[in-house]
Amino acid sequence: MTVLVLGDQLTRRHGPLSEGSPDVLMVEATAFATRHAYHPHKLTLVFSAMRHFRDELRDTGHSVDYRQTETFAEGVETHLADHPGDELVVMDPPSHRGAERLHDVVESAGGSLDVVQNDLFLVTPAAFDDWFDGESGDSDYTHEEFYRWQRRETGYLMDGDDPEGGEWNLDDQNQESADPERAFPDPPRYDPDETTREVLDWVEDTFDGSYDTDEKGGAWADPEPFCWPVTREQALDALADFCEHRLAGFGPYQDAMLDGEWSLDHLLLSPAINLGLLHPREVVERAIETSRGRDDVPLNSIEGFVRQLVGWREFMRQTYRREMPELATANLLDAPHDLPEFYWTGETDMHCLSDVVESVRKRGYTHHIPRLMLLSNFALTYGVEPTRINEWFHAAYVDAFHWVTTPNVIGMGVFGTDVLTTKPYAASANYIDGMSDYCSGCEYAKTKTTGENACPFNALYWDFLGRHEESLRSNDRIGPVYGHWDRKDDEEREEIHDRADEIRTLAESGDL
Repeated sequence: MTVLVLGDQLTRRHGPLSEGSPDVLMVEATAFATRHAYHPHKLTLVFSAMRHFRDELRDTGHSVDYRQTETFAEGVETHLADHPGDELVVMDPPSHRGAERLHDVVESAGGSLDVVQNDLFLVTPAAFDDWFDGESGDSDYTHEEFYRWQRRETGYLMDGDDPEGGEWNLDDQNQESADPERAFPDPPRYDPDETTREVLDWVEDTFDGSYDTDEKGGAWADPEPFCWPVTREQALDALADFCEHRLAGFGPYQDAMLDGEWSLDHLLLSPAINLGLLHPREVVERAIETSRGRDDVPLNSIEGFVRQLVGWREFMRQTYRREMPELATANLLDAPHDLPEFYWTGETDMHCLSDVVESVRKRGYTHHIPRLMLLSNFALTYGVEPTRINEWFHAAYVDAFHWVTTPNVIGMGVFGTDVLTTKPYAASANYIDGMSDYCSGCEYAKTKTTGENACPFNALYWDFLGRHEESLRSNDRIGPVYGHWDRKDDEEREEIHDRADEIRTLAESGDL
């Protein structure tokens, strides 16, 4: 038996590698890296982590057949040519039809494949289906109910049958805007070793990172020095650093955004978790253990942290599993527009989006609120076709995998489907100004909806509500906003729609 280790299953502590010292097959295929205009740090992260894991396995007694090929199929075929009739075993990949594609590749090459349960998540598909189809008694996906079920199942932050502190969700305590004068701790940086430097050079020489929109395009990223953890040892060190320096402030400033501050008090370990270097269980339990031993970690910080990993991350995985393939192409609001080019270049006078895109260009990362309330919010109200913004997130972010981006972006970000969220997360400059310091340094006026230098978010927000009034007015969560729309006369509404059209024209020409 040979264990097939995929690039997002880099663990010896879970799955088939946790038992004995079996032979291992790993395939480093370059073809996948040319499918999108991937950020070079994302490619470096994946390939470097794979090579480091290969070396770790060899150091611990495993025989590793590490194939560097153009396509994944070629790697499997050459392995089976050297090991005829080999029986492979692999953890079920979370990507849609991943197991079916692996079966096709292996069996076509003359081997056999056993797909076993993926142990890198907290909730199994069978357990989720039993809950959703039975105990939940609900025809819709409700994250809050799922989260409470998981708290009961895991016992995390529970006092008997009740949540610690008496409330399940302390999100209302996690929406403070951050003081620009507050000093946030710098996250740890991991200097590339020889292996990572080799990968960096190879990525730079091999993949140009070019995008193409309407005959424009080119290499888009402007990466700073690579600093992400690529080994389990580094990932554990980064986890310890978070617990020591940033966990206490994680809750209050979870939704905050600051000009030039890309990390704040966030975990920054989603790349390592999504690659398998860390298990979500050990991350959560380390954070809970830290909170037990320190008086400076408020309950809202640890609860918000648990909700992200135990609740939302697991919920996204299961939603993706059940709703694919329709989820990937869903377009509930019939959004027709291309993605504006400034998502690649950062060239816009909108200060918030310019700063956030610059962070993505440098690091392949921002935390979840810029993703949702700036990048996705603009795409939603602008009317970007969901598949286009989803592809951008998938290429641009170092922690992005299809099972992560698709429900987050298409479901929550741009309301391409209502199977996941009950309302579109549309917002005007009022929200952005309340949660950030971006507006004070912007050429656009946050208080203006139309006219010269009016903030594009304002006109797009009201234009969005007006265009989708028929479907959204009856929505319990966003319907009440239409009281404000009703107080606008026909002339004001026409000015809003005209301004929104002007914004789209400016964005298309690169002059926004």
